Amino acid sequence: MSQSPRLHKNLVAAVIEALETAFGKGYYADKVIERILKRNPKWGARDRGFIAESTYEMVRWWRLLWELYGKEPSLKRKDLYRLFGIWWQWQGHDLPDWPAFDTVRGLNIAARFKELEADLNIRESWPDWLAEVAAEELGDAWPAIAKASNIPAEVFLRTNSLKIDRNSLLKQLEEENCPARPLEANEVGIILEKRKNTFRLPSFQSGYFEVQDGGSQMIAPYLEVEPGMRVIDACAGAGGKALHLAALMENKGQIIAMDVEAWKLKELQKRARRNGVHNIETRPIENAKSIKRLQDSADRLLLDVPCSGTGVVKRNPDTKWKLKPEHLDRVRKIQADILEDYSKMLKSGGKMVYATCSILRSENETQVERFLEKHPEFSLIRQERVNPSEWSDGFYMALLEKA
Repeated sequence: MSQSPRLHKNLVAAVIEALETAFGKGYYADKVIERILKRNPKWGARDRGFIAESTYEMVRWWRLLWELYGKEPSLKRKDLYRLFGIWWQWQGHDLPDWPAFDTVRGLNIAARFKELEADLNIRESWPDWLAEVAAEELGDAWPAIAKASNIPAEVFLRTNSLKIDRNSLLKQLEEENCPARPLEANEVGIILEKRKNTFRLPSFQSGYFEVQDGGSQMIAPYLEVEPGMRVIDACAGAGGKALHLAALMENKGQIIAMDVEAWKLKELQKRARRNGVHNIETRPIENAKSIKRLQDSADRLLLDVPCSGTGVVKRNPDTKWKLKPEHLDRVRKIQADILEDYSKMLKSGGKMVYATCSILRSENETQVERFLEKHPEFSLIRQERVNPSEWSDGFYMALLEKA
């Protein structure tokens, strides 16, 4: 057996603190890690990588690790140290002789795993309720999705075609010591060969690319926009898809980016400046009037609606534990309301895309079917889903036309 990597007490303590905060206070792991790393600027890239990766992996395998330990989940510090010890041994490493690990050192974890692995929910570390919903809605596709959702996502970039073409960007990334390869699914996508903080690269600061998942890069083209159109992105958030739409429209025409959270639109304005985009206008949604003013005005409408996030568990493993049945009910109602109210902004003959980053049929196909039953003036042109068991995160998109 090759020698185990050496553990450092302060780094393990940081992982324990991250777990305490993520599970104790309900914050998402990425935010917790960001805060801990900001407080400790002296840590080098390797130390920062260890903390981020260990925290993410322990969040990802949270249920399985407690089952291997044979105890109920607890946020007591001594239990979290023991859980870390279980995880470290499960990775095939030896534990140092710290007293914190005394009770779990040398446990036969492989044998324990063998006893548990027949249970899919334990083996792939999913809460029973969510696995049951997914199995019911996805049938035979679920086991492969459950497994693939635990494989950390690759880093995808989208070339900003307003400023550079993909081949030139690939060359520049090579020069910046950031090797990457083209994504086969489209003309602008790029996959990094290894993780890197891309936000520090000169090519990022020059606005040559945005970080955007490969599946997410399919959504803007699905809307079939053309230069000169009036396009509304009604759930724009920080605007990744609005920026993609601007590039597809060659900066011509008008994009109205709307969101109920005004601070996200401020972030979009910053990104648009860096991207050299000047056909996006941001408008916060303050009330029903914000929508009413735009009735029958859009050639194209993008509804990238709030969802359970079950398609992006590779990136946000916390979703498995933070999502609750009542959240799912609430989000399905919000989706139906958005479809009902916001679709009024589309003019006759216009097209709209309904999109989510969920794997669940009840948030995707079923929502569209219900909407079409109530609105015979709309028809479905096509729909597509990318499952996390394929090549990216999980996404769904449906293109509808208004007669």
